[in-house]
Amino acid sequence: MSWLQISINTTKDNADMAEDCLFSAGAQTVTYTDAADQPILEPGVNEVPIWNAVMITGLFSFDNNQQHLLDLVEAGLTDIDHSCSAEILEDQNWTRAWMDHFHAMQFGERLWICPLHIEPPEADAINLRLDPGLAFGTGTHPTTSLCLRWLDQNVTTQKNIMDYGCGSGILAIAACMLGAAHADGVDIDPQALIATHNNAETNQVEDRIKTWLPEDFQKSVTIADSQYDIVVANILSGPLAELAPTLSGHIKPGGDVVLSGILKEQAESVLNTYSEFFDMDEPQFEEDWVLLHGIKR
Repeated sequence: MSWLQISINTTKDNADMAEDCLFSAGAQTVTYTDAADQPILEPGVNEVPIWNAVMITGLFSFDNNQQHLLDLVEAGLTDIDHSCSAEILEDQNWTRAWMDHFHAMQFGERLWICPLHIEPPEADAINLRLDPGLAFGTGTHPTTSLCLRWLDQNVTTQKNIMDYGCGSGILAIAACMLGAAHADGVDIDPQALIATHNNAETNQVEDRIKTWLPEDFQKSVTIADSQYDIVVANILSGPLAELAPTLSGHIKPGGDVVLSGILKEQAESVLNTYSEFFDMDEPQFEEDWVLLHGIKR
């Protein structure tokens, strides 16, 4: 069926009010998008930033009266600066449209990432299967690709790993499928932990992966009890710099730190920060992004 979509352009200070208005009017879902092409590259640790100019969009059943809905939403927004628009959203199979662009990909010698709707090209390879509906990271971004190739080349049996900022769990799951004995996934987003758990079940490694919010991890797992062979963090350079002492404390002497989510122009700064704790290698590049690797002294 078709849908009725109402969009509100406003500022981040008014975003909560706009969202409440849409839900009060009967929106089935509400999404946020950037209204001014403003990249957000450096959120702080545990921050979830919103663009200064934001579009909040509600999706309504098509049998609603468009003008009535607009009047209802506008009535709740009289005290804030905004603009409001409505349009008909024709029905289509959104999941299928997205899945048509997602294909099996190889990373290194052993590892393939394959969507569930595609048969693995190499049945005898290590085939990590992903559910598109829960995948925060699929390997298509250069930062994830860099990390997957590093894991393919370096993970051996009996290694244990922490994936800090685990998202879909793709790196933790890949490590376990490549032979790691255990992985802990840490993320600030509870939905990421759900995605990691479901993807781990799909790939039959759920018994080797545990997920944590950062605050729960800090409360439950002491540094003395959590010394990892490998810590991988595919986040952004600002949080990576802040987390350097913490991540270092969780790595065994001689263990590996693997960092990505770093733009080329940020690499030197992050490398210098981690050089206090690690012997750092030369950066690895893919497009405008960088992977940094170091060995704990």
